[in-house]
Amino acid sequence: MVSTKGLVPITRSFLASYYDNYPFSPLSSDVSRLTDQIFAMATTDLLKDSPPTQGESLLVQEAERQPPHKVDENMWKNREQIEEILFMLEPTHWPRAQQSTVEDAELVSLLGRLQENFKSTLSTLESFQAKNSEFVFNTVMTYMPQDFRGTIIRQQRDRSERNKQAAIDALISSGGSIRDKYALLWEQQMERRRQLAELGSATGVYKTLMKYLVGVPEVLMDFIRQINDDQGPMEEQRQRYGPPLYSLTKMAHSIRLFLSLLWGRLETSKLQKNQVVILEEAADVYTSEFQRFIKFIGEVFTNSPFFITAEDAGTLSIRKDDDYKEISVPAGSAHEVSLTVESVNSYIAWDFSLVQGKLNVDIGFSVECTNLSGEKTLILPYQRYEANQGNFCTCVPGYYKLIWDNSYSSFFKKVLRYKVDCIPPVVDSVSID
Repeated sequence: MVSTKGLVPITRSFLASYYDNYPFSPLSSDVSRLTDQIFAMATTDLLKDSPPTQGESLLVQEAERQPPHKVDENMWKNREQIEEILFMLEPTHWPRAQQSTVEDAELVSLLGRLQENFKSTLSTLESFQAKNSEFVFNTVMTYMPQDFRGTIIRQQRDRSERNKQAAIDALISSGGSIRDKYALLWEQQMERRRQLAELGSATGVYKTLMKYLVGVPEVLMDFIRQINDDQGPMEEQRQRYGPPLYSLTKMAHSIRLFLSLLWGRLETSKLQKNQVVILEEAADVYTSEFQRFIKFIGEVFTNSPFFITAEDAGTLSIRKDDDYKEISVPAGSAHEVSLTVESVNSYIAWDFSLVQGKLNVDIGFSVECTNLSGEKTLILPYQRYEANQGNFCTCVPGYYKLIWDNSYSSFFKKVLRYKVDCIPPVVDSVSID
């Protein structure tokens, strides 16, 4: 576990100064020019003598709409449009009039090259998204206590991701469209955000796991709770790097619209030279500029700090100890905490320390279990501590007792500060049938 002592979460003002070191070179002017040109050719030339179908009207509306505000949503939108374009560039999906002209080697070569460019761009985008997701998760886990809590969170995440992939596979197997697939992918992305917010605010599946146990840095909780806030630190990222990405999102929509309308009107005619030229130029500019943007933003994300010093942030973090209890254990007596455990694979965890005076003092501590048949088992043998933190996974349901024993002391009471909890087996907060 990496220490977060003296650190606070990144702030928007700090990110603004950090991003000053990473200016993005403006997009080529060809992006806006070709976006306008290809959209005009689609909505004016191709629809002039052939009204749009219901599905085509929806594509026109999407291309006219302003891109979403969030960076990751734009990434998913671009990925969806690229996959739709690749679907149309498959030779088996060419209009019948074009499939019969395979002797036109120049056209076949061009469409094949465009297909490879879009495949390469899709691969770059998928890799960026996967690496960024792993980077954020692994960085968060670096600051987590390296105990059962980290293991549970990793297991829960792995199980959740397997369920999400199974849902995608089932959708595709049942004949779901690319649009359906990306609607589900975005829904799953929103679920990941909700889970991250739950972890940061210690609610939902993470409530007992995080809130009542020590060792999880509060600065980490603050970070993951606020990271995706609409006006949080990432808003600076959206303001700084959003505009070029929004332009590329609109371009992707326009290329997809143009190709879809064009393919739908070539059942009885051939591609015109000007249509081929504009398609080639737009596709080349889009794929090269989008890959440049992904490479750039990937470097920015990789080098971006998660935490900064309180001095840098101009603030101080205040540690909350509200979850601790404090009790005086008189000389010659003991203090006990009893827990009823109904499920195996529950976790019992504790953290305690003695308030020290002029002399260092200790206290005996042990844990025992009485199962439902009344049989008693010693879980943690008696030992004297000044402070201790620990946990174990229960093997049987029953009654567990944590005992702080000061019976050996004839004169000195002990002031005990402690936190104890029982965590039931963690299950996914959302199940997929």
